[in-house]
Order: sequence, then C-alpha cells, then structure tokens
Amino acid sequence: MEMEKGTAMKQQLGQNLIRAKGLAKTYREGVTELRALEGVDLEVRAGELALLMGPSGSGKTTLLSILGCILRASGGKLEILGKDVGALEENELSRIRREAIGFVFQGFNLFPTLTAAENVALALDLRGVRGAAAQTHAEALLAEVGLAEKARSFPADLSGGQKQRVAIARALAGDPPILLADEPTAALNSVSGRTVIQLLQRLAHEQDRAVVIVTHDPRVLPFGDRIIHLEDGRILREEGNRAGVLREPALLDLPPAGASLSREFSI
Repeated sequence: MEMEKGTAMKQQLGQNLIRAKGLAKTYREGVTELRALEGVDLEVRAGELALLMGPSGSGKTTLLSILGCILRASGGKLEILGKDVGALEENELSRIRREAIGFVFQGFNLFPTLTAAENVALALDLRGVRGAAAQTHAEALLAEVGLAEKARSFPADLSGGQKQRVAIARALAGDPPILLADEPTAALNSVSGRTVIQLLQRLAHEQDRAVVIVTHDPRVLPFGDRIIHLEDGRILREEGNRAGVLREPALLDLPPAGASLSREFSI
C-alpha cells in the first residue's frame, strides 16, 4: 500500500527530529548511585530508522524512555522537534508525548474487550477525535498497516503480528513525526516479525518519520539505517547500513544538523 506524506512531514525530511547531547541518567537508592546513562550523544533524522542494541542493563530502555519524554535525564540536553524538553513543565512534556511521539511495545498493550478499531479509536479519543470521526480514522489507520479486514476483530482473534500492527496503527494516531518501539518483533515468528519491521521501515522512509527501535532481535538488523550499540550506559559504536547489507563496524561521523540524509544511511 502506498503511503502519502503529509505537508508537515515533507518539511521535516532530513531534519534532526531528535537531538541529544551528553545525556545522563542516575538512579539513587540511599547512598547507592547507579549510572544508567552517561554522556550519550545522539541525533535521529526524519526518514531514518535507527536501531538501539546492547546487552541487558546497557541503558537502551532508559534511553528510549528519555527520548519519549517518559523519564527526565539527570544531565545533558534533549531536543525534540527543536525544543529543549529539559526546561518544560510536566504538562508541556505530556503535550509533546501526545502530539509528537508514538509508542510501540513488545507486549502490544491492547485492551482485550475492545475491537482493533476501538483500540485505535481510544488513542484518538485522547487527542480529541471522537464518535464517527474516530471510527473512520481508526479504520483508515488499520488499512494503512494492512488490517482493514480486521477492524472489528478482538485481540484474541488476531495473531501476534496482527496485534503488533494494531499497536502500530494506534501509535500513528495524531500523525506523530517520531515513533519509538521497544522490542516490537521479539515475541513474533520470522514471518510476522519481518512484516512488522518492514512496516516500521516504510513509515520511516516513505512518511519521513524518525523511527527508533530498541531490539535484541538480529533479524531486524538489515532494515536499520543505523545500528547504535550501547554498553554500560554509553554509545560504544555505530554501524551504517547500505543497500540492506551491514558494513564492517565503524565509528561514523554524522553530517551537520539540518543536512540531507546521507546515502550512507539509506536502504
């Protein structure tokens, strides 16, 4: 299915939608201090799919939560769509989460008593779209992820891959320029996992969204434009991906802010 680009998305092509500089996160329990992140620099552009990889405890999920404005960093600076989120009040952070960021989780997080369309419509309701308009929009989003015929199905009647695509349709409510996904293929078989990662890739490349995925799943590696390896709360190295084939690991110099997305990061 061909996906159309909205005007706002076209204007953002190649721009840094996420920019982190020196991000740090420290947890304290009594006199004990745990540094989950330390000195993380990261930029993600419109039209790019970035994979965050690393062992358990490397800081991947903490970083994703900070990028999603769910956690606040202990240090450093984070800009979302050019806005310094560290200086914002909680109500402004909530607005950014609602309007700029869509979330996809490993566990789907669908309500079992609601149909696929109702699950998506619930996210629209939070954005002020209700009634018949929400139903129509929800069905359009399900069609966009290839599930038009499943709009009235309940989660129990869907496969794992179909549930995840419903979750992606829900994440697209409000047309966010940024999608953050935490292990979206980990619970899926090879066919379903490939369908989901291809969908996320299309949402990045064809709709100019910035897509960031935390994953342990090696099957998704060929689909990432950049693979960012974390260890002990730091970015250890990055790999660029060209033509769907991983190059040898190397530290990559990113182009300056606002520059067009390099072919080096294209599939």
